[in-house]
Amino acid sequence: MTLRQRLAAALAPELDRAHIMDVNLYMDRPMPDGPFTRAAVLIAITDRPEPGMLLTQRNPGLRAHAGQVALPGGRLDPQDADAVAAALREAEEEIALPRGQVDVIGRSDLFRTGTGFEIVPIVGIVPPDLPLRPAEAEVDAIFEVPLAPLLDPASWALRTIEWEGRTRSYYEYLWQDRRIWGVTAAMLVNLARRIAAVEADVARTGS
Repeated sequence: MTLRQRLAAALAPELDRAHIMDVNLYMDRPMPDGPFTRAAVLIAITDRPEPGMLLTQRNPGLRAHAGQVALPGGRLDPQDADAVAAALREAEEEIALPRGQVDVIGRSDLFRTGTGFEIVPIVGIVPPDLPLRPAEAEVDAIFEVPLAPLLDPASWALRTIEWEGRTRSYYEYLWQDRRIWGVTAAMLVNLARRIAAVEADVARTGS
């Protein structure tokens, strides 16, 4: 299967959610009252013989999630037609990724956060080695992580902490000097599980 075929099969809406539900562990925190703020992020996978994934390090001076590793994205603006449009716009604004260079494959599972956001991950394939540029007010650095270890369950550590009087669990992945964790990690583990479910089915059926 090509990279595009693997991703398209993994994002099929009829995929059995029993394979992926336990990555929503962060949702045990209290949910805010009222409506959620709609948001979208772009999971941009580079079209290489050995694909990678584009991630950002947030500006350390930001008020929220300062210095954390994140996927490019943000809240939907009134002019955005949908989550895809928002994810492409945000990626263009944050890392100068031209929206016309993104081959959008589909969307993964929606994530709701304790801070009141409802986030749709949009998955796309992009050409390698684009001349990306961080928007300094928001992004401190752009980097690419090899895709294969991100999809390997052995690469992820499940951590448990006590926070605000409750036990919380989250996934964590360390790559070089970068720490990927929290909602970003949950989205990537979710995608990894979707791909693993499809590949297990192919191995079983031979098709």
